[in-house]
Amino acid sequence: MISFETYKLLHILGVVILFAGLGGLTLSVVNGATKQTSGARKTIAMAHGIGVFIVLLGGFGALARLGMKDGLPGWILVKLVIWLVVAGLVAVPYRKPELAKPIFWLLPVLAAVAIGMALWKPF
Repeated sequence: MISFETYKLLHILGVVILFAGLGGLTLSVVNGATKQTSGARKTIAMAHGIGVFIVLLGGFGALARLGMKDGLPGWILVKLVIWLVVAGLVAVPYRKPELAKPIFWLLPVLAAVAIGMALWKPF
């Protein structure tokens, strides 16, 4: 049986991989890369996909270890919405390059909100 701490580690590792991929994507687009010219496109897509999966695996595994089976508290729902937004952001920079820089700065804000939800569990 996998421990709560292991699931938590997986969750955090997934976040790091996911955000590294999105950060790399946004900065490469800011520097002029397109879908056709990006040499790192496959690496970025792999990091994003693997990160999204590991975040979900670690998060729900940790919830299972905490025994949350009767519904999800509000703080978890906020984290799920953030996960959906971050998972979908991979499609934006190549389509709307002018949004790449704002997305780069949005990522730490989303991370801070998700971290705050996990630390303080406000609702």
